Amino acid sequence: MKRLWIASVGLLLVACSEEQAPPEPVRPVLSVEVRALDQQALGRFAGSIQARFESNIGFRVAGRIASRNVNVGAQVKKSDLLATLDPTDQQNQLRVAQGDQARVEAQYINAQANARRQQELFDRGVGAQAQLDIAHTDLQTTAATLEQARAAVARARDQLNYSALHTDHDAVVTAWSAEAGQVVSAGQQVVTLARPDIKEAVIDLPAGLVERLPNDVVFEVAAQLDPTLHTTAIVREIEPLAQSATRTRRARLTLTDTPPGFHLGTAISVTLSSAIEPRIELPLSALQEVDGKARIWLIDPQSQTVSPRDVRILERSDSTVLVANGIKAGDRVVSAGVNSLQPGQKVKLDEDVR
Repeated sequence: MKRLWIASVGLLLVACSEEQAPPEPVRPVLSVEVRALDQQALGRFAGSIQARFESNIGFRVAGRIASRNVNVGAQVKKSDLLATLDPTDQQNQLRVAQGDQARVEAQYINAQANARRQQELFDRGVGAQAQLDIAHTDLQTTAATLEQARAAVARARDQLNYSALHTDHDAVVTAWSAEAGQVVSAGQQVVTLARPDIKEAVIDLPAGLVERLPNDVVFEVAAQLDPTLHTTAIVREIEPLAQSATRTRRARLTLTDTPPGFHLGTAISVTLSSAIEPRIELPLSALQEVDGKARIWLIDPQSQTVSPRDVRILERSDSTVLVANGIKAGDRVVSAGVNSLQPGQKVKLDEDVR
C-alpha cells in the first residue's frame, strides 16, 4: 500500500512538471526588407553649373582703359556698354582724315572746273586735244583720291567707335582681365561673358574611371545645398588629356532639363551609376555561416516565425553582402541576432533598420 502511494505521487509530480513547462520565448529581432539593386554606383563627384557658351572679348583698337561700366556677376543686354578707352588718339585720327578729305574735295572741284573749261575750248576749236585729255585724267585721279579720303574718314570713325566695348548678346559678366587705367593692345582679352540661356554641368573625373565608363552610364545631377533640385545628364565632351597635377579629366554634361534653381556657379553633386543584373544587398550582420555555407533567416509575416535559407555570396564588404539566390525582393530577413535562432522560433519584429 505504501509503495502504491509513492508511485501515485511520482506520477502526479511528473504530470504537473509537464503541464508547467514554460513556452518557448518570443525573441525580439531586428529585420530588413529585401530590396533588389539594379544600379551600380560608380562614384559621386562635386562640380558646378556653367554656361555652355563663353566668349572672351576685347577692344578692336589699342589704348588706355578709361572706364569699366559693369562688375563681375552683372547681367547685361545686347548693345550694353561694358568699358571705354581714352578716345583722344582715335579722335585725332578722325580729324586728320576729315582734313584730308576736305583738301581732296577742293582738288576735285578744281579738277571738275578745269575739265569743263578744256572741254569748252576744245568745242570752240581753240583748245588742244592733249590739254583736254590731261584735264580728264586729273579729274579721274582726283575722284579716286576722294574715294580713298572718304574711306579713311569712315575707317577713322569706326576706330573711334571701337574705343567703346559693347555686348553683342545677352550675357552674364564672369571675369575681368583688365582694369581701368591699363593700356591694352588690339584684341587683348578684357572681359569674359557667359550666355545664361544654355547651361551645363562640369565635373572632374579620375582618368582611370573615364577609361572604363560603360556606355549606359547615368549621371544624376543635384544641387549640393538643395538636393530636391535634381536632373539627369549625358556626356557632351570629355577632355582628351588628363591634368598633370590631379590626373583628372574635365567632363561637360548636357542637362536633360534645367531646374530654375540651377544658376551659373551653383555647386552640384553628380552621381554616376550603370544598370546591372538585379541583386540583393543585405547587412553583413544578417549572414550566418554554418559548415561552410552561407545562411540567412527568413521571417514569415503571418506566423511571425523564422526559417533558415541558404544563399550564394556574390560580393562582401565591411558592412554589406551581395547574395544571389534563396530570397527575392519583398522578403523580410533577420538583420541581427541570427546565431541564437532556431527553425520555427517565434520572433518579435522591431522597426526596419534601413
